[in-house]
This record gives sequence, structure tokens and C-alpha cells, in this order.
Amino acid sequence: MQRVIVTGGGGFVGKAVVRLLIARGISTTVIGRNDYPEVREMGARVARGDIRDPQFLTTVFREHDTVFHVAAKAGIWGDYQDYFSINVQGTENVLAACRTSGISRLVYTSTPSVVFRSGDLAGVDEGAPYADIFLCHYAETKVLAEKMVLGANCRHLLTTALRPHLVWGPGDTNLIPRLLARGRSRQLKIVGTGENLVDISYIDNVASAHLLAAENLENSASAAGQAYFISQGEPVNLWNWINWLFTRLEIPQVTRQVSFGKAYAAGFVFEKLYSLLGRSEEPPMTRFLAEQLAKSHWFSMEKARRDFGYNVEVSTAEGVDRLVAWLSRKQN
Repeated sequence: MQRVIVTGGGGFVGKAVVRLLIARGISTTVIGRNDYPEVREMGARVARGDIRDPQFLTTVFREHDTVFHVAAKAGIWGDYQDYFSINVQGTENVLAACRTSGISRLVYTSTPSVVFRSGDLAGVDEGAPYADIFLCHYAETKVLAEKMVLGANCRHLLTTALRPHLVWGPGDTNLIPRLLARGRSRQLKIVGTGENLVDISYIDNVASAHLLAAENLENSASAAGQAYFISQGEPVNLWNWINWLFTRLEIPQVTRQVSFGKAYAAGFVFEKLYSLLGRSEEPPMTRFLAEQLAKSHWFSMEKARRDFGYNVEVSTAEGVDRLVAWLSRKQN
């Protein structure tokens, strides 16, 4: 890797990837719809534009050799066409620009949501089939995009897909802030039995996995055409972990409980109501969220360890220490 593109490089995961690339002296161009002064300060170039604009991508991609395609529309609520245009058509444009520009390697940031069905996923590996029934547009469009990326793998363009689960850490603008806001306002309830195990992924480990995958494509290419789950390598009890974090931050622990059935039914009602009213903000509960909060979702890391040497550099305990320190600095 000498000249690299990072789509979505101003976001949480993208910025962490950029930070590692710059630290290794790799020339890096970030693509995003906004300007990112922090990214510029790191030493990266920022190209402002939209991945839904094929001509823009073709122009920027010239004279680069590797793409980290991180940009996506995330979330569990919103208009299907918005998700489709960014996650599917945007990915199609990225692949086309790679081919036109002669880029030979692409690492795609996917999600374990591509295999989520109703119920628990406990220790499954990459042999798990894609979901065929979806409770949110994000999961559906990421399935379409991942299939497209892996299907594009060939001798001239080597591709691989990473599926990090619940990415968190300093700099998080989504998961942790939402969790803390609900905790402080006491809006959280344990959904289900409270015994569900989930994978979580510290941001530095996720960024490292991206570079390891790209290096694999540059060398043995055993990861070409393959998808990989990425996490801390050992699941946590979701509600114990949340309460551990809350205790560190002097936020009241979550003790109130609601059954999975009631939460799922409430999600169904809220989805219908918000759709009828045309409301764009996320409902307080959805069926997808009920599944996420009540069911076990954890995955085998063996394939990533074997194929490109992925390992957990920052433990969950150390990650929480770093997160708490970062949050404390933000408040002061």
C-alpha cells in the first residue's frame, strides 16, 4: 500500500483507519461529504464529494492502489431509498471506480447484521447463511452490498469484507453517546432475561483488522473473496457490561426489566405508527432493537486469526479505561 483511499474517513471507524495509515507513512485520501479538519491535521487529504457520484469517484481514485470502503448509512430507521442509494448504489460506484482506475485491492466494512435472523447467534462462523428476512433497511442493504463486493473479487481487483460488531471506544459519536444519554435519563430497561451474550469491538482493534486484511490482499491474498467477523474475541454479558460502564461513569445501573415479547410487540406497534405518521426520527423501540437487546450475538474469530493474523491488541478492560478517560476529558 502506497496511496490509499478511505471512503467515510471522517467517521468513527474511518478516522481510526486513517490514523493508522498516516502513522505508517501511507499517503491517504479521505472521501466524505463534509470537510474534516481533524483528518487534515493528521496529514490526510480530504476530497469532498458523494459516493453516489460516479464521476467524482473516478476522478479521485486515479493513481491510488487500495480502497477502504467504510462509508455507509447506518441506523435502524429511515427511508429505504436512502439506505439503498448509499449502501448499494454507492458501493456499486466504488467498485466501478476501482476497475476504471486500476485499483487492485478493496477492503469493505460490512456488519454481522448480514446474518441476523430472529433468535440467538452463539459462536457461529462465516459459514452462517445471509439473512433473507430483514427487520431494518440497514441490514438488507448491507447484505446486497457485501454480496456485490465479494462477487467482484477477481485477479485484477481483490476484495474482502470485515464484519465488526458493536464498535465502541474514544471518538464514538453513535453507540456510546446514545447509550449514556438513555442511561442518564433512565430510559433503559433490560430486555428479556438479561443473560444474553454479545460481541463488542474496540475501535483500535477494528482499525488494525482493516490494515491486516489489506496487507493480506497485497501478499498471500488468502482473504480475497472472503468475509470475516471481527470483535474482542470473547463475548460479554450485554447488561453486565453496560452496568459496569455505567458504574465507572456514576450513572445509575439498569435494573428495570421488560420481557422480550412485550418489547418486540411494542417495536412492531411503534414501527407501524411512525410509518403511518411519516416520522423520520427513530422510534423508542423497534423489532430489530428488541432482538439486539435480548438475544445473544457472538461469533468465531478463528478465520480472521488464521487468514491474516488478527488478534486483540486492546482488551475490553483496557478499552473501558481508555473510554472513561476520554469521556472525562470531554467533560472538563
